[in-house]
Amino acid sequence: MRGRREKEEERDNKKKEEEMENVSVGLRRKKGRKRKNEKREYVLNVKKTKFFVNLSKDKKSLEMIFDLLLQANKKELGREVLFQDMALYALGKLNNKDIEKIQDDSLSEMERVQQTLKEHNSKNGTSLELGEFLVKKLNIN
Repeated sequence: MRGRREKEEERDNKKKEEEMENVSVGLRRKKGRKRKNEKREYVLNVKKTKFFVNLSKDKKSLEMIFDLLLQANKKELGREVLFQDMALYALGKLNNKDIEKIQDDSLSEMERVQQTLKEHNSKNGTSLELGEFLVKKLNIN
């Protein structure tokens, strides 16, 4: 039977491991519905090892991938080139500008308006509300 001290050490070690995992991953989300003005931080699951890309509805991208795979496998020697090989190679070529472009493409229309409002307020030193900003930009009297 283990002693009390061993159990406490084991419990402390588990807590330290959980803390280290939380530090590397970020903050955990609260469960439940998201409040209106609440922003949630993205939590990365580092234990995730499989990624799937569903292109069943995106025929154009699917066709492009098949064309690239056919082109890459027109060779006499070597193993078959897989989509995974091309994806990993392409990911290594991404730079900060590409990531910024991807982030901009992920914004909704309303988020773009809010971003423009934020930039306008910081540039002009004002604190306009969304309605006031839209009235000013659209020249509505």
